[in-house]
Amino acid sequence: MPTSDTTTETATLDIEGMNCAACAAAVEKSLSRAPGVRSALVNFATEQATVQYEAGPASPATLKAAVERAGYAVAERAPATSAADRQAEIDQQKAAAYAQLKRRFWVAAGLAAVIMPLSMLMLWPALMQRVNSQWLNYLLLLLTLPVLVFSGREFYVSAWNGLRHRSANMDTLIAVGTGAAFTYSLAATLLPGFFARHGLRPDVYYDTTATIIALILLGKVLEARAKSRTSAAIRALLGLRAKTARVLRPNGQEVDIPLEQVRVGDVVRVRPGEKIATDGIIQEGRSAVDEAMLTGESLPVEKQAGDSVFGATLNKTGSFSFAVTKIGADTLLAQIVQLVEDAQGSRAPIQRLADRVSAVFVPTVVIIALLTFGLWLGLAPAATRWPLALTTFVAVLIVACPCALGLATPTAIMVGTGKGAEYGVLIRNAEALEKAYKVDTVLLDKTGTITKGEPAVTDFLPVAGRSAGPLLALAAAVERRSEHPLAAAVVQYAAAQGTSQQEAADFRAVQGQGAAATVAGQQVLIGNRRLLAEAGVALPPALAAKADQLLAQAKTVLYVAVDGQAAGLLGVADTLRATSVAAIAQLQKRGLTVVMLTGDNPQAAAQVAAEVGITRYFAEVLPGDKAAKVKELQAEGRTVAMVGDGINDAPALAQADVGLAMGGGTDVAMEAAAITLLHADLQGVVTALDLSRQTMRTIRQNLFFAFVYNALGIPLAAGLLYPVFGWLLSPMLAAGAMALSSVSVLTNSLRLRRFRP
Repeated sequence: MPTSDTTTETATLDIEGMNCAACAAAVEKSLSRAPGVRSALVNFATEQATVQYEAGPASPATLKAAVERAGYAVAERAPATSAADRQAEIDQQKAAAYAQLKRRFWVAAGLAAVIMPLSMLMLWPALMQRVNSQWLNYLLLLLTLPVLVFSGREFYVSAWNGLRHRSANMDTLIAVGTGAAFTYSLAATLLPGFFARHGLRPDVYYDTTATIIALILLGKVLEARAKSRTSAAIRALLGLRAKTARVLRPNGQEVDIPLEQVRVGDVVRVRPGEKIATDGIIQEGRSAVDEAMLTGESLPVEKQAGDSVFGATLNKTGSFSFAVTKIGADTLLAQIVQLVEDAQGSRAPIQRLADRVSAVFVPTVVIIALLTFGLWLGLAPAATRWPLALTTFVAVLIVACPCALGLATPTAIMVGTGKGAEYGVLIRNAEALEKAYKVDTVLLDKTGTITKGEPAVTDFLPVAGRSAGPLLALAAAVERRSEHPLAAAVVQYAAAQGTSQQEAADFRAVQGQGAAATVAGQQVLIGNRRLLAEAGVALPPALAAKADQLLAQAKTVLYVAVDGQAAGLLGVADTLRATSVAAIAQLQKRGLTVVMLTGDNPQAAAQVAAEVGITRYFAEVLPGDKAAKVKELQAEGRTVAMVGDGINDAPALAQADVGLAMGGGTDVAMEAAAITLLHADLQGVVTALDLSRQTMRTIRQNLFFAFVYNALGIPLAAGLLYPVFGWLLSPMLAAGAMALSSVSVLTNSLRLRRFRP
């Protein structure tokens, strides 16, 4: 029982020698049984094990020993200084392994190309009368030995290790199948007299052995190529980072230094067209920054002093300097890469079905193959019983290799999560992806999700006889001196209208009411009705009626008075995001129920709901009650996706079946959510749900294909149709079909790379 002060650590191990889902299951079982291990997850597609363990009872050394007890090895690599270095080292090792795999294949293929036609000579008895068949058998033996010793060696070593550790895997099937064919052929070559004395033909199957190994290696070469493409998302993200940074020294000198030497607090200069080196806050200058690699948004974002910038984004127009706030693994890009890696290595609940099947599949197949061998040996005519029994025995072992089953889920997860990152949708794990597929109700927090979460001027009405431009300039001059959020909205509106800037004097803020100042010799008041009432300013009936109309729409009204006379008013509200209406319509078009959640009064909630096309909403919901509303929907039998952005949304995001945090939100909300949308846009919700549906559809297609392939292939290989139709699946065709099934599953998963929002 772990104590409260036990430190839990996580280790990621690169496993060497795994060839199928059964291999991954054996490693996982061995790791899970190791002392101190809390959980172990082995991903066949990524060839990695993620282990949570208690520091003390377990250590990296004990984990390595557990892997070796299962008959596999842990790849040793030097500590990497960055994610890019780590990925480069992984790519280098995989490239070396791929080159070795190709060499093994070409040796097997080249020798099989010679062995096959020489074996065909035995089909012409007239020709064989002129050729010493015994010498031909010896020649075939010499040609087959390099295929076994060099090209097929790993199959036999892996099978032997599995046997020593009482486990079976895909290599067991290949080793037993090809080994049986070779052993029979070797006996026929060395002891032809024994066969003759027992009335048996000394047939040899060297072509079967060599060709099967060549075909299986061909499948592995194609599989390795396809698997390398599934991790392209991480390589693409890492390739975006800048290599150097231009740092400003205290003496004013600008120095280009490697990115690894940049420290927090350094000031970095960025010129037009350059990549931003790391995360920071602009100190001086302004520009437009292309953040498409983070958010998927094609339009550049305007940046000025005080705004945040992120490493690997592209500076477009202006020049600026920024203070470094995050480096290395703390940067947004590094966190995205880590999140994608974690998601690609995670396991979806649907994969448990394949894991359970794979765990018992290999021993079951060996039993089926032995039964097939025994039945044909007992039932077939004497002249054909041995060839038929051996052929069906080998074919069953080869065709049943569960490679396709092991690749069905993880390859689709790898491509799907990588594609999501490309469009600014960060999926925390495979379970979130599968749950998103089942969502039927989307609960949207209003403020900061449907709306922008910041006030903006929506209406401006001067009293009769007053010009709009000069009045707006007076109001903005006062508000420019204020720090209130509503004041900032007025200043931004005035700037957008192109009004001239004026200076305010004698500024005075009135707590809870507004502000007053002197502008161009005029006394200007701006604030709520109470401010004007206490100053003795009366409202004209038309202005009061307009104010009541805006208040009914849940807008905040700011009144403007000049020299003791009411001069106009401004309506301020939290405005809708540009894409909210279209995104909600798309969600509803997909058959999803969209519900809005807000703390506003019912009248204001109804107004916003009507604007965006939502028919059901919860109004006057306190921050602490949001999770209860999620539970209420779940009690109705709904699978709920909650979309929010604030700290008060975190409990609801965690309670929901799937939580989606808007990228403009807080770290707390993003930590509680299963999916993070880097771009503060509801269109990302549509993209996330569409991607989950497409990924799960691909997984189901893969599993269906893998199961059907084995369900049809094993009976055919066992000769079930041979007595009726004379159909028999040869071992060579079985090997080709097995390789094709794995490549087909990978190819189907790679179709996800064509996904577009």
